[in-house]
Amino acid sequence: MTDTFSKQVTGTLAGIRVIDLTNVYSGPIAASILGDQGADVIKVEAPSGDMQRGPFRFVRNGLDGQFAMNNRNKRSIVVDLTREEGKSVLRSLIRDADVLMENYRPDVMTKFGFSFEEVHKLNPKLVYASINGYGSEGPYAGQRVYDAVIQAASGIATLQADRESGRPQMINSLICDKLTSLTAAQSICSALLARERQGIGQHVQVAMIDAALYFMWPDGMGNEHFLPDAELGDVARFPDGNHAHMLKETNDGYLATMPVQPREIAALVKAMGITEALGDDGMLLPPDQRVHLNLGSLINEGFKAMTTEEACHVLEENQVPYGRIDPRDQVLNNPQIQAMGSIVQFQHPQGGAMQQPRPPAQFSETPSGIHRCSPRLGEHTDEILAEVGLSEREISQLREAGAIA
Repeated sequence: MTDTFSKQVTGTLAGIRVIDLTNVYSGPIAASILGDQGADVIKVEAPSGDMQRGPFRFVRNGLDGQFAMNNRNKRSIVVDLTREEGKSVLRSLIRDADVLMENYRPDVMTKFGFSFEEVHKLNPKLVYASINGYGSEGPYAGQRVYDAVIQAASGIATLQADRESGRPQMINSLICDKLTSLTAAQSICSALLARERQGIGQHVQVAMIDAALYFMWPDGMGNEHFLPDAELGDVARFPDGNHAHMLKETNDGYLATMPVQPREIAALVKAMGITEALGDDGMLLPPDQRVHLNLGSLINEGFKAMTTEEACHVLEENQVPYGRIDPRDQVLNNPQIQAMGSIVQFQHPQGGAMQQPRPPAQFSETPSGIHRCSPRLGEHTDEILAEVGLSEREISQLREAGAIA
């Protein structure tokens, strides 16, 4: 277990300074991704702190595990932006920054006096990233938005609908928040590259609804690809795919298979011992030659006759794509996850012994990593202000005025 982190920060974004004004999920995760890749991320919090400081569900010694994950590789400074002195502090931070991130509703930053136009005057090379639910225009732009709202609006809830009752279902994860985070982090890096080439900053806007629609479109919205075309005629339409049939029950558990290529499907049939469905070439017979076989039922019966271990062995032997379905508390025992070193263990000064996934992208020359635990509220206020040139006396005066903490 790592007790301390290396002071030498490496990564593709080393030397990039990010001002992180975001809260809760989508923004903080995006900023943490940049921190994993070496950026100096300064988390600017109100005196009350990020709402996710909680406590929520996964807490030890006052530290929420979700907050620790979403805010690693950051430093925290407390600034009261309702005070003019606090706004002055943020302006000082912006002048030396490369990126500013916010996930307020569209009018909030303008009310504080930090719209893109105002910030661009302070620092023309700054990449200003806005993350919100429905963008900055349209009838829903001002609504409060969380993950479930976008799951509903994007079609995800109906894609997950119960096949018999038609009742919509939510994915039991904040999937729209997280895919928005990934989109935002990639978009910010793209804007930084453009800045290197063109010398100017710009406003990057990422709406959760856009990220969710992009995510859904290739398969989940497959029947919406084509518009009516009088010349080319109608489009072949198909029912939504159903991943449920990929789940297989053994006599002591479950696993998933996903044979896609014809040879993989034939290999699954062979693995289940259904030789009468195969031709001399080892491939599936044409449908009209196996119409008397209820192939799906035979495959399911084949799985139920085996233990999970036996099924995994025969699938591996026949090179059928498969995966064990393990309870979440056993996922980390997966030998592949262990061999890759995907989970990093460390000592958090507040939460004690912890473990988190390593950054998913591995760089050969500029390695990413966890080089700093999530910060206590305002832990680095004095340190950060000294870096932008404030004296101890000026910092003390700001604290006395209630502008910082």
